[in-house]
Amino acid sequence: MTDSAHRSDPANRSDRGEQTRAAIAAAAQELFLERGYDKTTMRAVADRAGVSIGNAYYYFASKEHLVQAFYDQIQVEHAAAAHDSLERTDKFAERLREVLTTWVDVAEPFHGFAGKFFKVAAEPTSPLSPFSTESRGAREASIDLFRRVVEGSDLKVPAPIRAELPELLWLLQMGVVLFWVHDPSDGQKRTRALVRQVVPLVDKLVRLSRLPGMRGVVGDVVELIRSVRP
Repeated sequence: MTDSAHRSDPANRSDRGEQTRAAIAAAAQELFLERGYDKTTMRAVADRAGVSIGNAYYYFASKEHLVQAFYDQIQVEHAAAAHDSLERTDKFAERLREVLTTWVDVAEPFHGFAGKFFKVAAEPTSPLSPFSTESRGAREASIDLFRRVVEGSDLKVPAPIRAELPELLWLLQMGVVLFWVHDPSDGQKRTRALVRQVVPLVDKLVRLSRLPGMRGVVGDVVELIRSVRP
């Protein structure tokens, strides 16, 4: 294949585009860590990545979308960090505790400016909202990780609860994340303590759903989840 044919090949163009996108996202992550969210501009990101400002906007419509790419990467790192612990045990409580704790481990370097991110994410129309269309990939990846927590565990619960449990655990993680954002303790020790205390309670509550007298409650919970799901 000639050089000109190689350059015009769609697959080659796609590869270059992915490389450019990844370079812009990596530059943004570096600047967020160095300068914080507010002082990082799209122009600074473009300069750091070695692309034009127009090219930066081509791949990311706004600074919020750059943060979304940053958040997506955290989900990838979280899943990788949790992998070994999920392989080591089938105990539901241990698996859940490890997955929640590894998220704190992965996110710890970014705690200093996380509040800025979540201030933006709190706006319902923001692409950073965990419930937004733009966040769908990261949201589904996180829910899938909790699905692995459930499916590889010793947990025996009614099928309707088992089906909905991964999303409920993801919502639990959202609560932990909110607590983490406001946790000023060194290494977010309070968040880690919260996880240790909450997980046994969740384990007991979920296992109670097997009791015959809980069937009506289980049905009500499942119906509630389905009714509020977007």
